[in-house]
Amino acid sequence: MPAAQTEPLLTSVPALFHAGVNDVLLCGLALAVTSWRRRRGRDDGRGCVLVDVEGHGREEKLVEGVDLSRTVGWFTTLFPVNLDVGGVDVDEVLACGRTAGQALRPVAEQLRAVPDHGVGFWLLRYLNPDTGPVLAGLATPQISFNYLGRFVVPDADDWALVPDGGLSGSGADALPASHALAVNAWTEDRPGGPQLHVSLQCPAGVLSGEAVQEFAELWFQALNALTSCAARSEMPIGGGRIGVGVGNAL
Repeated sequence: MPAAQTEPLLTSVPALFHAGVNDVLLCGLALAVTSWRRRRGRDDGRGCVLVDVEGHGREEKLVEGVDLSRTVGWFTTLFPVNLDVGGVDVDEVLACGRTAGQALRPVAEQLRAVPDHGVGFWLLRYLNPDTGPVLAGLATPQISFNYLGRFVVPDADDWALVPDGGLSGSGADALPASHALAVNAWTEDRPGGPQLHVSLQCPAGVLSGEAVQEFAELWFQALNALTSCAARSEMPIGGGRIGVGVGNAL
């Protein structure tokens, strides 16, 4: 995504809705999946999208006095979230309608309600004898999402990032696929401004290249709708007005 479109996704859109970059990207993803399913007659009308959200897991506040400044790498968390965009007209949102902001606020609230950014989910799922069987009986997401963050890319030839973020190396290819669609996104801070990059991966035979390409285009279309929404000075949200400052399978 070009810098002119990426910049507001990282600044004005989150500021307008008191949200994070993850919230914005996941809201766009949920809108894209809903539209993608609708085009294939798979929409059940509920507007819920079940996603496994991956995070770095470096939550210092969980252990009093812990200092992670001398550690390297991620601890990695993975937790399911049921993103509900059923209260909006998805077709109107993708057309840059004025209801785009109505989708972001509930998604941000759903993600904010996850305790400790989901760091304890696997403990409850696999190590707790009371909650484990209950969670095992629930639906599992077919989509995973991970926002890797921002990386500075200097204007020089001494070194360069791998074009796909190094996500398709031999180590990754050797692992069995855990999701029908793995979505990884990251921002590259380049001399001309920040650029959002996306990598979409799925096992062979699960989704066609055309289907994945269509989903990517719908996702960027939804993100551009949110950007257009934030660019307006006023817009209706749940019957009021705000300004700056204010589970299903595929």
